[in-house]
This record gives sequence, C-alpha cells and structure tokens, in this order.
Amino acid sequence: MNPYVTGQTIQMLREKRGLTQKQLAELLFVSDKTISKWETGKGLPDITLLEPLAQALHVSLPELFSGATVINQNRSANMLKTRWYVCPVCGNVISAAGEGAFHCCGIALPALEAEEPDSCHKAEITLLDGEYHVRMADHPMTKAHYISFFAAVTSDRVTLVKLYPEQESETRLPARGRGWLYYCCNQHGLFRMPLPPYRNSKAR
Repeated sequence: MNPYVTGQTIQMLREKRGLTQKQLAELLFVSDKTISKWETGKGLPDITLLEPLAQALHVSLPELFSGATVINQNRSANMLKTRWYVCPVCGNVISAAGEGAFHCCGIALPALEAEEPDSCHKAEITLLDGEYHVRMADHPMTKAHYISFFAAVTSDRVTLVKLYPEQESETRLPARGRGWLYYCCNQHGLFRMPLPPYRNSKAR
C-alpha cells in the first residue's frame, strides 16, 4: 500500500472531475507545471496541500490516498440501510448509515455484503419481555472461529453487542419494531435475518 498520494491517483481524480491541469493548478495557487510533475511522478504535493487538493477534487482525504471515490446513496440516513465494515486484523467493527471510506490497521475496509444464513449460521431469535433473545448454540466460539457481533437494526437506530472468543454466542437486544438482525462470523462473513415484528402495547 502506497502511504502517500500518487500521481496516477491525482490524474485519475482530476480527469474524473473534468479539470485540466491548469484549472486544478489555479484552484491550488500553483503552476500547471507543478501539477504535471505530480502526475508524472517527478514530484509530490507538499503535505500542506493535501487537504486543499482533496477539496479541489471533491474527495475526502482517505479517497485521495486510495484513489477510490465513495458516494453515500443513503442521504436520508435510514438506519435500515446501514453498511458494515470489519477489520480482519483487530476485529474492529464499524457501522455507517451508507457507504463510507474507512481504514483500520492500515487496511482499506470494504463494505460487507450480508447473506441469508445457511443451516450452520441460522440464529435463534426469541421475543420475550420487550427484548430479542438471540443465540447460536451450535456455532464455535474459539479464537479461530467465532461470531464477532450481533446487532439489531431498525429505521432509527443500531444496537450492537460485540462478542469475543470463548464466551457464549448469545445476547439480548431491545425490541423496537421491524428491522434486521445482523451478525458476523469471522470466517464466513456477514449474515442477516428479519427480526420478529414487535409492537409496544404501551405506545398509542
């Protein structure tokens, strides 16, 4: 992984924005020859220019370094469209209300695609006293193979419980209406199941 922005990335993002080298140079108060040097690998932008460069190219700093642009299509922040990112090195879990650019342990994290569970990864969901009792009694919870989290997702919130090897693969999550149960196996990826419908009898 290149730890600094590359000329190829600058050129690709500039052309994607429909800017000439001269137009980008004017936005940054440098010469077009400077832009040319960056793009041909004969120079690098000073660190003080990285933030203005990202702004001129309409990308975030992580996007500038990676060269991959991310567009969040979930502008209304509907939590049912939550995306999940899990670091394969440290197990860090990141949830976001839409697409994002996230790095952990020096790795650009891809958004995980949730699948319907197979017979080995189907969770048991029981609705009891305003809570979902979730368990996977037969799934391993060793250091090599385990469920890393359970999360209940409804239209307005995400409730996540992080799990660790050698503990039970079960938890309780608040019942707050229709939504999804998400959970992640460190070896087989992200799964989701619909949560049983819940209606608070006290709500009017």
